[in-house]
Amino acid sequence: MFGGIGKFVGETRQELNKVTWPTRDELVQATAVVIITTFIMAVFIGCVDFVLSIAMRLLLG
Repeated sequence: MFGGIGKFVGETRQELNKVTWPTRDELVQATAVVIITTFIMAVFIGCVDFVLSIAMRLLLG
């Protein structure tokens, strides 16, 4: 059982050495894109929610 775990860990390390890791600048840029996109989507969903809640109040009295 433990031999299988050791083999798994060894193979995992080999695969991780093959990965092309992003540079710090690429990582910062990707993070900024995610944060900005999340903010834009939050504002959009908030606006849609606001408009729909007003519409529902008008329809339901």
